[in-house]
Parts: sequence; C-alpha cells; structure tokens
Amino acid sequence: MSTLETIDQATRLARPAYTDVIAEIGRLAWADLTEDQATDVAWAYYFFSVQFRENLRIACRLHPEDAKLRDLDREECNTDNLSPWPGVADAGEKMNHDEFMRRLLALSPIPDARRALFEDLGERYLADTRRQDDLARAQSIASYEDGGLELVFRAMLTTPQAQTPLLRAFRHFLSEHIRFDSDPDQGHGALARHLRPDDRILPLWAGFRDLLLGCVPALAPVAVATAGEAG
Repeated sequence: MSTLETIDQATRLARPAYTDVIAEIGRLAWADLTEDQATDVAWAYYFFSVQFRENLRIACRLHPEDAKLRDLDREECNTDNLSPWPGVADAGEKMNHDEFMRRLLALSPIPDARRALFEDLGERYLADTRRQDDLARAQSIASYEDGGLELVFRAMLTTPQAQTPLLRAFRHFLSEHIRFDSDPDQGHGALARHLRPDDRILPLWAGFRDLLLGCVPALAPVAVATAGEAG
C-alpha cells in the first residue's frame, strides 16, 4: 500500500461513520424527482421533524442548566420564526417546527393509500428512534444543526421547482432552516456543537436515510453498468 493510500485509509477510519451516511443522503437523486415524489419527501421529513423535537427535548432534560440548548429550544419549539405562511401559520403565530410540517402536508392532499403507507413507514421509523439511547438522541442534535441538515436541505432544494402550495411551504421551511443553521458563530450549530456527537448516533442517520428511501424509492441512484457488464 502506498503512503497516500495509507493516509487515505487512516482518514476514513478517523472520520465518524455517520458522516458518510450524511454524504450518502446528499448524493441521492434529488434533482430527478417529480412533483409527486418531492411531496413524498416532505412526508418523510415530517416524521424526522417529530424525532428532532423529541431529541432536542431529551438534550434539554439531560442538560437542564445549558443556556445554549435553552436558546435552541426557543428557536425550534413554540416559535414564530417560520410565520407567517399562507394556510399554515398566521403572522406572529407560534408553533413547534414539526407542527409547521404537519400543517403544510394538508395543503396538497394525497390519496388515502399513499398517506397510509407513509404513516406506517413513519410510525415504524419513530418507534426505532425511540428505542435509541437518550445520550445518542441528545448528541444527534449537534450533528443535525452543525452542518448535517444544512447539507441535506441544500440537496433537497435541488429538486425541480414546483408550484403546489405544499411544496412552496416546504421550500420555505428548508430555506429558512439553512439560514438558521449556516452562521458558524451565531447559528443553530453554534448552540449545539458542544454536545460532540460520535457514532452512537449512526443508527439515527441510517434510519433517516432508510425512511427517505422507503417513502421515495426514486431517490436511490441508478447503478451505472461497468464496461464489462455492458457487453
């Protein structure tokens, strides 16, 4: 093995495995989605947003004297920082961010069978996350806020522009969260990175990836045949 290969291998071993899952989510086939498939992404994200709130509340409970986490909780829960939005939130109306997601899903109803599928996948996903250790769930907040979700949201925003009320509201949600998170010193990442996540959070990111692929199979990149396979 060459010196460069040795260095590359050491770098991969030192990097937490959950970061590879984040990168994998970013490489999914976002730009190829149809309008209906982009709607399915919003349904998947709703269930993620529920576990995000639950994990943040766990972090606050484990660290009751942590002023940064209290500030983050005020930014994510019972807040008007996504208001107003037509059909979702009145001017100055406060709500949890997962409630904003729940309301925006109602803007563009989907067939009952499709909704039932997403609800089944979502409830199973939530059950899995609730079985994870409280410390891991608390640590996950740092990975979400300090760059992980910003990467995912930027990837989601590469889906083709759509004009349905639901997708316009979802793009507002994503764009605002990028703004909330992206400032390295004053953003949400600065309020959470001291939780120092490690690979105990890997199942949480893997579960999110699997939820996305379960709700939106078209996100899976199409394998490219090698020259040997093509013949």
